[in-house]
Amino acid sequence: MKISKKDALSWFQFFAELPEEEDLMPGQQEIALSVFSQIERAVQARHEALLATIPGLKTLAGRTYYVGDDALFPQGCKSCLLGTGLSAVRKTNRCNAACRFCYDYGVLDKQPPVGEGMWEIGGTKFYEEDLPLLLSIQKKPTGISYVYLEPFMEIEKYYGAVRAFHDAGIHQHLYTNGLNATRENLKALADAGLNELRFNLGASHCADKVIENIRIAAEYFPAVGIETPMTPEWWTEFHQKKDAILSSGIRFINCAELHLNENNIANYAGENLYMCRQGYISPIFSRLISLRMMQEAAEEHWPILVHDCSNRTKFARDLNLKAKEGGWFGASSYGCEFSRLPYEFFLPVLQDDDFRFLEEEPMPAGFGLGDIVL
Repeated sequence: MKISKKDALSWFQFFAELPEEEDLMPGQQEIALSVFSQIERAVQARHEALLATIPGLKTLAGRTYYVGDDALFPQGCKSCLLGTGLSAVRKTNRCNAACRFCYDYGVLDKQPPVGEGMWEIGGTKFYEEDLPLLLSIQKKPTGISYVYLEPFMEIEKYYGAVRAFHDAGIHQHLYTNGLNATRENLKALADAGLNELRFNLGASHCADKVIENIRIAAEYFPAVGIETPMTPEWWTEFHQKKDAILSSGIRFINCAELHLNENNIANYAGENLYMCRQGYISPIFSRLISLRMMQEAAEEHWPILVHDCSNRTKFARDLNLKAKEGGWFGASSYGCEFSRLPYEFFLPVLQDDDFRFLEEEPMPAGFGLGDIVL
């Protein structure tokens, strides 16, 4: 059904008031999914209109969009989208920032430790001395990434593991907010063999100190870039320091579409949200900012690559990973991160007079607000 926006608002107001323990019946689920589809189709139309305006738009095997020199496309993203996936390596459960877009917002002090002297790889705990055993038994991934939470809180513990994976010929990249980076630890990390360093510049609000650390990192690493969620704050702060950032030595900007979970969604209450393929829930503004940044980069001929790391890209990533793992046709780990859909957070987009559905139809018989829909 192509539910009208008026009916969608009335039904979502009803769903939002239901007790948490009360699940929707199948007929009600059909209504809810129709609403999510109507919102998503309208958002997709905006995306398609913007994509059509970007000069020199390219795709990576149809799996993601970007603009810029192909040679600058980050190898870590190629591993993710074309290779044998991207294995996450976890160690540090602490952070020195508290970003409103963080998936662990409000619970940063409750993150469980990996364990003294241990690494979490593929859900399994390893000591550093176990890495040769792992590498001798299992097929090596095309790439790994160091995540969770801020590695530079204890970066000196990373050098040995980085060296081991480097010696095994595995591409490695690491995420950081850059606040604790120094010339000394950046050089040590590069000497250990890290291939790619990605700065979440939005986490520091484009701090001058971090921009300088990016400049230093570019002296040592083969590839340095920015990966940060696209928010209105980022757009404003980036443009205030645009020249300094673009001349810092970065090779790419990964424009991450912000998706929400139960920890950070309250920070975006009142924003227009949509749900992508019944999976990730995101503010509508996020990918629109990504596409505007790509358009600006293309029109102004920035000397870097700008990549649309969208929900669509992450959907392609998970399809690729499952295929490489030998999963069945259509298998993917992509899905919704909420145990119960937060209907109340979708009321703003349904109340927004400027947001219109593409096509509306009368409700089928038995699905009206006065009906008992089971």
